[in-house]
Amino acid sequence: MTTHQAEEDFRPTDRSRRPEPGRSKKPLLIGAVAAVAVIAVAVAAVLMMGGGDEKGGGAQATVLPTVFTPSMANRDTARLGSRTADPRPLNEGEVFTPAVKTVTYRKYAFTLAGSDVSADCKAVTWGERLQADLAKYGCNQIVRGAYVSGDKKHVGQFIAINLADQAGAEQIVRDLNPQAEAGFVVPLQAPGVSDFGKGFSAAYAQIYGHYVVIAWVQRTGGEQPANLNEMIDVSLAVEKPGDFVWARMQLLPDARRTN
Repeated sequence: MTTHQAEEDFRPTDRSRRPEPGRSKKPLLIGAVAAVAVIAVAVAAVLMMGGGDEKGGGAQATVLPTVFTPSMANRDTARLGSRTADPRPLNEGEVFTPAVKTVTYRKYAFTLAGSDVSADCKAVTWGERLQADLAKYGCNQIVRGAYVSGDKKHVGQFIAINLADQAGAEQIVRDLNPQAEAGFVVPLQAPGVSDFGKGFSAAYAQIYGHYVVIAWVQRTGGEQPANLNEMIDVSLAVEKPGDFVWARMQLLPDARRTN
């Protein structure tokens, strides 16, 4: 297969939009062009992911997604642009509600295999530049959840980063781009996802005010999928804990008047 043919295989056939958490009928633009752009370096990225220090029962502490697709800040959550208006810390029960212990999208169904809320952003990330920016922009929490599909063919990581403001969220998303070589979040260890990040994986990042929400997914074992549509559909299941941002919006002092 030629390089051109390989890139064509990775163009999503559905170039429409990814739905917002909790608003499946109101879509978000997929950075499909950005995803295709990084495919040219996918092979190199996979080779890079083979190494790294071990942390937490054999986890690869320095793994990166092969494909990283950021989206612009969500305009509907602009009122969450500062933690001053939304100071209450996140907790596991709020993010991983009973409704998202099992998540689905189209033919894909996942069960939450483990979750964690860390107040030490440095401890659950790697990369000096990323860690420095997390401190600079007021990261006070990183939430992680590990998901395993019912048929054991796919695994996923849900990540939410709590920053001081939207400007910080935007910078962290730039840092998370593998091309920046700034670092990434360490995958959460859980039954069925002990070697997450090895091989081919795709991460989709979205900014919601002062939060960064990431759905990071792959086939179990890191096998390369036929195209990115598969990864997009899987990510739309795994990102569902991100519904917490809409609940937070409703708790803002002026939510009743604005809505």
